[in-house]
Amino acid sequence: MIANSPLNDRKPLTHKVEILTGGSSPPPHVLSKMEELGFRVTHGYGITEAYETYSAATSCLWKPEWDSLPLEERAALKSRQGVQHLCIEKVDVRVPDTMERVPADGKSIGEILKDVKATKEAFKGRWFHTGDLAVKHPDGYIEIKDRLKDIIISGGENISTLEVERVLCSHPAIVEAAVVARPDDHWGQTPCAFVKLKEGYEEITSDEIIKFCRDHLPHYMAPRTVLFEDLPTTSTGKVQKFILREKAKALGSLFNTEREV
Repeated sequence: MIANSPLNDRKPLTHKVEILTGGSSPPPHVLSKMEELGFRVTHGYGITEAYETYSAATSCLWKPEWDSLPLEERAALKSRQGVQHLCIEKVDVRVPDTMERVPADGKSIGEILKDVKATKEAFKGRWFHTGDLAVKHPDGYIEIKDRLKDIIISGGENISTLEVERVLCSHPAIVEAAVVARPDDHWGQTPCAFVKLKEGYEEITSDEIIKFCRDHLPHYMAPRTVLFEDLPTTSTGKVQKFILREKAKALGSLFNTEREV
């Protein structure tokens, strides 16, 4: 919202403003705009259910030598977390395998309110499983790759929706985008993108967006379906992907649609 605010609404800042953001890491073009406006962005990781031990408790501890790196590299570094907040420095969350669900100590959480089934699914081996997929880098930083339920499996290939969304949001005509799985009788699933365009770009077509993605991603990761509309969000601005998943499901198999055409 800040990065895409109208020029006449922007006011110069008298000092550097620190921003702690959660959820998906900011893409390079957003990071660049925020820096130009006088903001320094730190990306943190946390989860409401594990508030006492793991909510906004890990963040990317910035190193001065990273300041001179190219924008793409700085954005990649900012997308990582793993340096624990001082208040929980004695709590060690262990992730033995890469690209696995991030666990939190189940003892400090209890259970999911009035949902026995969800509690059993989330608490395994005495740990609470967040549903976030992550990789651990050699220097100890953890990078969240996607939500387990958001991963798209197309023709046996795992597709991170966050990676596709990052490319979509780098398109000059796109304000925001969200990607979910659309069923496909041939591939199993294919990426379906919901896109909100900037004012003045209403003539952009879905084919142009798909071509842009194919120019910047492996073809199997590029969306096969692009829909233009406002994205449903919560009161805090988080995209409600469960609504988009239902919309994509209602479209039916893309493979059958293409055959009918």
